[in-house]
Amino acid sequence: MTGRNVSGSEAAGREEEGRRQQGIAAYARIFDVPEQEVPAVFAARVGTGFTEEALQAAGGAAWSHPALTGRDRSIAVLTALAAQGVSGDRLLTHLRLAREHGLGDDALTALMTLLACYIGYPRASQAIETVHATTAEAATRPALAHARDADASTPHASTQTAHDHVRPAPKSQSI
Repeated sequence: MTGRNVSGSEAAGREEEGRRQQGIAAYARIFDVPEQEVPAVFAARVGTGFTEEALQAAGGAAWSHPALTGRDRSIAVLTALAAQGVSGDRLLTHLRLAREHGLGDDALTALMTLLACYIGYPRASQAIETVHATTAEAATRPALAHARDADASTPHASTQTAHDHVRPAPKSQSI
């Protein structure tokens, strides 16, 4: 009987470790870091206890079930974040993942517009402002790199870059 308990414990330990590894793989995509760095990067943000719980949860069936695509998961997560009024780094991270999963700016704008009726205009407008800010930022990146390269190749180029000429978008208040 003791042998069965040990083998059951061993199986549970292997299952837990497999789930942790799946969680690490999921957060590697979220944080955009190599898998071996995930536990340290995550723990630096939220502590080791929370990190371990989150890694176990992210390694569960919900994150790997074949009925949902990465695009489906992105829509669900963005909806949940917008509904809770989450912004900043967490929203930016999931917007990046959504774009990697095929959600373009038109789809993200349509999603936030649809959500406004359900989560309220203040929360939806906060999220759509982030969508638009990241769209504008992405649009200026290639131009900035090209301008810096051109400045570097010019012997007496100004120290001013293309970025210095871009006016930031006016801060609008949430409705």
